[in-house]
Order: sequence, then C-alpha cells, then structure tokens
Amino acid sequence: MTAPTARLANLDLNLLVSLRELLRERNVTRAAARIGISQPAASAALSRLRRHFDDELLARRPGGYVLTPLAAQLVDQVEGVCSAAERLFDTGHRFDPATARRGFTLLVADYTIAVLGPALSSALAARAPGVELRLRLVRESFSADIGETIRLIDGMIAPHAIRFERPELRSTGLFSDRWVCVVDASHPSAAAGALTLDELAAMPWVVPFAPDRGMSASAPMTRQLNRLGLEPEIRVRVESYLSVPYLVVGTDRVALLQERLARQVADRLGLAVLACPGEPGPIAERLWWHSDLDADPAHRWFRDLIVEVAGTVEQCPLSRHYLSGR
Repeated sequence: MTAPTARLANLDLNLLVSLRELLRERNVTRAAARIGISQPAASAALSRLRRHFDDELLARRPGGYVLTPLAAQLVDQVEGVCSAAERLFDTGHRFDPATARRGFTLLVADYTIAVLGPALSSALAARAPGVELRLRLVRESFSADIGETIRLIDGMIAPHAIRFERPELRSTGLFSDRWVCVVDASHPSAAAGALTLDELAAMPWVVPFAPDRGMSASAPMTRQLNRLGLEPEIRVRVESYLSVPYLVVGTDRVALLQERLARQVADRLGLAVLACPGEPGPIAERLWWHSDLDADPAHRWFRDLIVEVAGTVEQCPLSRHYLSGR
C-alpha cells in the first residue's frame, strides 16, 4: 500500500462531515443537531480534528466561536470534498427528487442569486424538499484552475470566458441581460434621460471587483469599460454586484449594472436607469459543469431544473425604455 493510500485508509472519513458542519455552524451543539449525533460526540469529533490539524479550528471568543485562519482556508476545501463524495456514492443510482437527501453546490455571483435564486429556491422546495442547495459566491479572482474548481462542485453560473474553453467543461445557455447605467434620480442626467461617453468619463464611479491598483482584465465590468474606452475615476470599490446600487444612491456617482438587477432595485432606492452609450457587450449567462458529471442522474435532473427555471427569467423581456427614476 502506497503512503498516500495508507494515510487515507487510516483516516476516519466520518470526520469530514463533522468538520463541514462545525465550520458551517461554528457551534458544537448546532453542528451535532445537523449531523444527528449527540453534543458530546460532536465535541469528541472536534477534539480529534484539532489534534489532526494541530490547530484550534474554532477559537472561543466573547459571544461564541470564530474560525481560525487555518479553518477559514479549509471551508471551501471541505465543501468541495463532501460534495464530490456525495456524487461518487450516488452515481449509478436512480434519482428521485421527491425523496432525495443530498446537496447540490453552485458557484454563482450575487447578481445571479438576485435574478435566478427565488425561482430556483421555490422549485427545489416544491419538487425536492429534502435537497440542500449550497451557493458559493464567485470571486472575480477565483482559482485559475477552473477545471479543478468545477470538478469539486456541481456547477458554476457565469458568462463565457476564454479560460472556460477546456475540453473537460460543458455548458448550456441560461438567460441574457445587458449593461445599463445607474445614477441617483436627482442627478441631472436622470432628467435628461441619457448619458454620453464624455459625461461618463468625467463622473466618479462605483466599480465591483476592481483591485486597488489598475483593473482586473478578467472582471466582466472591466471588459465593458475597456470596450467603451473608459478609464473611470473609481471612488468606491466593492466585492459585490448587489452592493453597487446602494453605493450610488444619494451621490453624484455612476455605475454599470445588469439591467435585470437594476430593475429590481431602481424604484425602491430612487435610482435612474439609463441606456449605456457606446456599444457595451451583451451578457449571456451559462451553466458550466465538469464532464465527469454527465452520467450522474441526479446532476442531470439538477441542471435540467436550472435550465427550466432560467427559461422563466428569459421570458421576461428586457426593457425597450429605461426608467428615469423618481
């Protein structure tokens, strides 16, 4: 037996489940309830994990536990390994969504959650009440080894990118969107109903996923700004699409935003949604998955459900006219 194999054989793989729930809950009692074991058994598992990693993992602080730096590094790894193990042992079995007890993990942007999340969540609750949906937020700077990243989860929802053109990856179209400009409703451009490229170049900006120096060439927003020939004066940088409109309202700032998201928040926040001048590229969201999952009946059911739900989004046409705010 080779050294890595011997090491794996000597591990209690039940500790993986304990580790996942302890890191999720940051509470021994709640983790025990999630797993279906006693609180002393969960405490014993935590002790064994602490010895194995030579780290506290959960550090006691006033008001509860917090993750240690090592534990924070383990969060995504253990989620991926547990998801892969579930798929491995489910392979070849008939999948009945009405009685299934398993989880599906998707890597998504918070924008996608706003647009697709409610309908997907409702469909899962109605058709597969025992299924757990795990949504991990994509970061624009996530691992360059996208093939390995997707192999450990059930899929990712994102527009096409050159780095996704790999033989082991599969994809299918979901829904379309387009970029619009958002400004506060009191901004002079709201009354004018339009912005020019020169005006955009002179305005302060809110930009998601922009590094402190320069602009990340992999970020969709950056590609659009480059396409428009803009080098914006960035006043606010944020790691979220959903945060953008809240950082525009009540200011003289401007931002690019996906229209489907802008329409959700514009009236409530008092924002104006204006056509983007120039020729911004379209947005075409796709579901990406690893080819290893092609033969998994549970995964086929899950991705068919996502495509079906996305179809209801696509049926809501994009506006011909843009809101002018209040």
